[in-house]
Amino acid sequence: MKFLFFLIPMILIYLLGNFYVFYRAWTAMPPTPVGRAILITVGCIVTLSLILSFVLGNILPAGIVSILYKIGSSWIFILIYLVLFNLIKDLFGLLVRWVSFIPNDAITRYTKENWVGFAFMVGFIALLMLCGYLKYRWKVRVDQPIYTEKAILKSASDSIPSSDSLKIVAISDLHLGYSIGDKEFKSWVELINKEKPDLVLIAGDVIDNNIEPVNKGRFAEYFKQINSKYGIYACLGNHEYISGLKESTEFFKKSGINLLRDSYVEVDSSFYIVGRDDRSNENRKPLNQLMAGIDKSKPIILLDHQPYHLEEAESSGVDFQFSGHTHRGQVWPISMITDIIYEKSFGYLKKGKTNYYISSGIGLWGGKFRIGTQSEYVVVTIKQETAQ
Repeated sequence: MKFLFFLIPMILIYLLGNFYVFYRAWTAMPPTPVGRAILITVGCIVTLSLILSFVLGNILPAGIVSILYKIGSSWIFILIYLVLFNLIKDLFGLLVRWVSFIPNDAITRYTKENWVGFAFMVGFIALLMLCGYLKYRWKVRVDQPIYTEKAILKSASDSIPSSDSLKIVAISDLHLGYSIGDKEFKSWVELINKEKPDLVLIAGDVIDNNIEPVNKGRFAEYFKQINSKYGIYACLGNHEYISGLKESTEFFKKSGINLLRDSYVEVDSSFYIVGRDDRSNENRKPLNQLMAGIDKSKPIILLDHQPYHLEEAESSGVDFQFSGHTHRGQVWPISMITDIIYEKSFGYLKKGKTNYYISSGIGLWGGKFRIGTQSEYVVVTIKQETAQ
């Protein structure tokens, strides 16, 4: 029920936004039969594509679903800027009417039944989205040192030497599936392996909305090509629940990912990794209860997909928490909303002795656009404080 209370208003807002944009396009372009026929056709395709990809996802061939999903999810972000552009234009039109010394036809000359104004709007937004796509393709390497008072890697194994630091590649929000395919993911694996990490951490949302394209692709094979001394550890994200919890956990297992779901592991008798279940599970354990058996004299790393209630990690003695989920909105101005919702929606934060990093994600949901945000992988080096 809670999901429906969220979904229904979002669908209504989406449909209202589409009506507003296409009504404005209808009035802006010259009234030619061919032009308006094209506008109606394009409007139906982009408006309904995402809805059809969800409703008919298990009926249509995977290739068609992938195309519908890419068109529909990309359109959402394009729609945001079309709405903003038209709102600015309409507000300017109101200003024209209020200011008597501006001729009444000063704005309509370029916005109503005129190809120049219509072409300018379409061209400007197309250029903006192209820049957003190129920004998404550029994966930013974030170098993040973390210092702790605790000793690092006093190895209990003769085969693994002790060290004064721990090198981690941390990623989140991969959203693998119809939009982000296995070839693109393979390029991410190459970036990770170049770092020669001791440990790879994933803070949830490995899978996008549907497990089918993930199982049919070579994703599991590529996960197994990731090289790290201590392996790959991950927690669940909300999209693992959306794509099917049982199927998602099975994929983690066959991919060689160590899934921590309200559990922890002690690695080489040197440090702990704690993985919380996602907030989608209303019965997940409280963090202090989950960590009851941990030796807090050793470094503690926490994976928690959604960065709410950051004070819990501080009070529980966590040294480093890695989270994702926010994407930092992916595009402006949604990034302004996530900055309001979360105590920290992106980047590094320190509270007491606890270090936090909230990642904007190496992947993203839906349309591949980054405007005012970045796709990233975080190279974390945990060192003992005396080493500074």
